Amino acid sequence: MTQIAVSVQDGEQKQFASGITIAEALKDLVSNKQRKQIVASVCNGLPSDLGTTLTTDSVLEPILLASEQGLDILRHSTAHIMALAVKNIYGNDVKVAIGPAISDGFYYDFDKKKAFSPEDFEAIENKMAEIVAGRLPFERQEVTKAEAIKLFDELGESYKVELLNDMEADPVSIYKQDGFIDLCRGPHIPDSSWLKVFKLLRVAGSYWRGDEKKQMLTRIYGTAFTDKKDLKRYLNQLEEAKKRDHRKLGKELGLFTIQDQIGPGLILWQPKGALLRKLIEDYWKEEHYKSGYELLYTPHIARQDLWKTSGHLDFYGENMYSAMEIDEVMYQLKPMNCPFHIGVYNATKHSYREFPIRWCELGTVYRYERTGALHGLMRVRGFTQDDAHIFCRPDQLEDEIFNIIDLNLHILKTFGFDEYDVYLSTRPEKYVGSDEHWELSTDALKQALEKKGLNYSIDPGEGVFYGPKIDIKIKDQLGRSWQCSTIQVDFNLPERFQMTYTGEDGAEHQPIMIHRALMGSLERFIGILIEHYAGAFPLWMAPEQARIMNITDDQGEYCERVFNQLRKAGIRISKDLRNEKLNYKIREAQLKKISYMLIVGEREKEEGTVTVRMRNGKNLPPMRPEQFVEFIEKECEEVTS
Repeated sequence: MTQIAVSVQDGEQKQFASGITIAEALKDLVSNKQRKQIVASVCNGLPSDLGTTLTTDSVLEPILLASEQGLDILRHSTAHIMALAVKNIYGNDVKVAIGPAISDGFYYDFDKKKAFSPEDFEAIENKMAEIVAGRLPFERQEVTKAEAIKLFDELGESYKVELLNDMEADPVSIYKQDGFIDLCRGPHIPDSSWLKVFKLLRVAGSYWRGDEKKQMLTRIYGTAFTDKKDLKRYLNQLEEAKKRDHRKLGKELGLFTIQDQIGPGLILWQPKGALLRKLIEDYWKEEHYKSGYELLYTPHIARQDLWKTSGHLDFYGENMYSAMEIDEVMYQLKPMNCPFHIGVYNATKHSYREFPIRWCELGTVYRYERTGALHGLMRVRGFTQDDAHIFCRPDQLEDEIFNIIDLNLHILKTFGFDEYDVYLSTRPEKYVGSDEHWELSTDALKQALEKKGLNYSIDPGEGVFYGPKIDIKIKDQLGRSWQCSTIQVDFNLPERFQMTYTGEDGAEHQPIMIHRALMGSLERFIGILIEHYAGAFPLWMAPEQARIMNITDDQGEYCERVFNQLRKAGIRISKDLRNEKLNYKIREAQLKKISYMLIVGEREKEEGTVTVRMRNGKNLPPMRPEQFVEFIEKECEEVTS
């Protein structure tokens, strides 16, 4: 009988008979305690089920159930178990579409004449519990593409047939579980009993393959964990997230509105939201000026030929809006600012002595997003990037990346984000430029991260079409990750636009271009800030820092004088001089997340002071208006200096 060598990565190698399963091999390669936690394994670089048979020498990397990858496999398997439960209950009245794992759970899309609702969850969860108790195995089988099409066609699963017709792979893998068959790469948990803790969460509409012209499906979302405490913690987090929803708070605090008459995905900033945005923009500009940047302003449209030269039409065309004809020339709305900054560069000659050149812009761009993908400020069709482009010599590249990282982390910290994950995103399948330039760019970013002592993960294939990038994902108060900052090294656009500078040797050279955004989309960043602070912004960026209120009408004139005095001093203050009870006014100001309430009664009027009440209910000693100004200024300076 043929023998093969099998080992656990960095472990002892042992001989086994060919045809042994991964699970059987692991019995001799790892301890019993560890084996009970292994849900699947990477085998020679490929994620595999424990039931996979080994016929060649193999290196195994066990996947523990409690690991991120193990949890992902558990959740993907839970989606299959939910689909099996649905088919058991509703039979041929429902067709299955797709059911992947996602960052915090899973979903499955179904085609059912009467859409699912949360009222259906109890029956589905009960059926899932029966499946779990039945210890039903996940059985993987490889079949030809033609066989799979025939199988799913006979089952009436037209969505699977459509997916198969668009696939190039042949053969394909299917999974069987108690009569339910699904098209899937796997791997999966060995059997349903591995699922201990799960919950269905909500339903949503979803167009088949994200196409609004195709069938509307019902998407059931759920989640699964290995421990009940983790599920409870997650459900509490969901409740807290509902309270912090930026769409709800944005309306309550009067920050922004989205109206059908204007168009979905287009933001109308209300006065308080506009002021919040101004405060953020002013701080951004000041920090960039101190860091050696110069400010640019560029148009919203350009000739279509510009986007052909830049490569955006070839690589990004589906995200751009249709061209418009102006004076018999085709123009398009800009999806990016970079070609405009290159236009500024190419307007004059440059010497090596000028470098580095650092230009920044709060530039509004327009990108097509499907209606179903739009989400408040988080996903819009017109947004402002905190964009910047640095042009430098090769010998300056590393220092410039260092400087960007330092500025980036400083600004994020000021906004209250000091926890983050860093990723190095490498070359995608579709790209432009030489392999040599890609390697140089990737190596420069990698060395910068390592020399800065930043831990990072590789995000394979997630670079942009013209270069690799560093992505920084910040974590908010609820521990959720948000992609904001990006740093991209680009040799391609300088070449496409024939950018040059005169070197020390008198010859013409090509500069290196660095693209970077720190907040990303300003709209999305403000949405994150709203949820991070639950609308109770730090004083320095609060659109309403204080509200003055009287106890009786007798103090109205004095309140007006103090209001005007503080407003002229730069305090962002409002007034509430209504003939209402003081407690009512205080409660309303607290709901509006106002930092300080200035209360004026007869004593304050006579003494020329105000009583200062914080939004958490604590009172500060009475102070004169000018003392309050100093108090506010000091608190703001401590954060932004």
